[in-house]
Amino acid sequence: MNEMTPSAAMPRAGALDAYLRQRLLSQLAPLREGQLRVRDALGETLLGDAAGELHVTVTIDDPAFYRKVAAQGSVGAGESYIHGDWQCDDLVALVRLLVRNRDLLDGMERGPARIGGWLLRGWNRLRRNSREGSRRNIAAHYDLGNDFFALFLSTDLMYSSALFASEQDTLEDASRRKLDRICQQLGLAPGDRVVEIGTGWGGFALHAAQHYGCHVTTTTISAEQHALAVARVRAAGLEDRITLLMKDYRDLDGQYDKLVSIEMIEAIGAQYLDTYMATLQRLLKPDGLALLQAITIEDHRYEQARRSVDYIKRHVFPGSFIPSINAIMAAKTRASDLQLLAQQDFGHSYALTLRAWRQRFLAQLPAVHAQGFDARFCRLWEFYLAYCEGGFLERSIGVSHLLLARPGHRGSAHATGAH
Repeated sequence: MNEMTPSAAMPRAGALDAYLRQRLLSQLAPLREGQLRVRDALGETLLGDAAGELHVTVTIDDPAFYRKVAAQGSVGAGESYIHGDWQCDDLVALVRLLVRNRDLLDGMERGPARIGGWLLRGWNRLRRNSREGSRRNIAAHYDLGNDFFALFLSTDLMYSSALFASEQDTLEDASRRKLDRICQQLGLAPGDRVVEIGTGWGGFALHAAQHYGCHVTTTTISAEQHALAVARVRAAGLEDRITLLMKDYRDLDGQYDKLVSIEMIEAIGAQYLDTYMATLQRLLKPDGLALLQAITIEDHRYEQARRSVDYIKRHVFPGSFIPSINAIMAAKTRASDLQLLAQQDFGHSYALTLRAWRQRFLAQLPAVHAQGFDARFCRLWEFYLAYCEGGFLERSIGVSHLLLARPGHRGSAHATGAH
């Protein structure tokens, strides 16, 4: 830890702030694989390893930052960014550096921050994904407005990881490749009846019906998404091939040849994982196939993450959770007869997807403000997108295609196009 000259332009910290500052800097002093430069009214401090790969500068503009971190740990740091208490020259690199030093990051959650953690967990329990709770939780994010999401998503309005062949791909090309990969793994063809859990804005249903000739029944509980999906299906002249519902997935009926669910499993809540898997089986014919696109966390960190409340649960996706592959497989075994045919992880593609979204979002800030969103909202979203990008780059989170089959299916993963 190397102290440098103080900055006279910044507000002075009080005695409590100075104490909390020193405690935090001491906690982060052993950083490995990179160096963190912290600038505030008391000077500049260099933490970590100058020979490491990652070099980041954080500027603390308001010493309230130290109080928020002491009270709520990493969630407090995120909230402090929303309020403009600090800035960073590379948010993604900061996230990557902290992920590589998770033992030190975990130390920020101790002490007084434990009380904040307990309060956040109590708040999170109120966001349980009952049928009514799910509608509230989904509305809190997706009903920000279709025009808002259109500012930074690909033109097909897919709000999920694309599949990049190289970093030179456009977001649109990578998104189309992802949709084709899903359709090919399922072997979609005319005559297939497909059910989709989680419509989004209709991107998959439109692609599958138009290019593979199948019929898609798809459901969402977001009023904003449903309204635009209806308009897009009508404009494409595909009303005879796409049935749009506003139903909770638990209330779907019928049986289908194929099932698709693209990054919807994260919204169900850990306590409903068995219910979700049982629903997949119930909706599939005895020889049916299902394709899940799921964000996943490392198996050994699943229980800790499930019990805690991070920035995403608090500020972006209330009621959400990230399952691990083992958690999904265990629920599948407990609640269904589904068998895993293939798994493909493409987490790096999600980092590239998030980078594209973040770049587009930041380029559209005047338009975001014109829609009525303030500077705090913009910082919340900037931090969210950078936070996730860093996580995928460091493989602390991943995304997978999981191809599942009922026992009557006699094909193979290779035959359905899985890799």
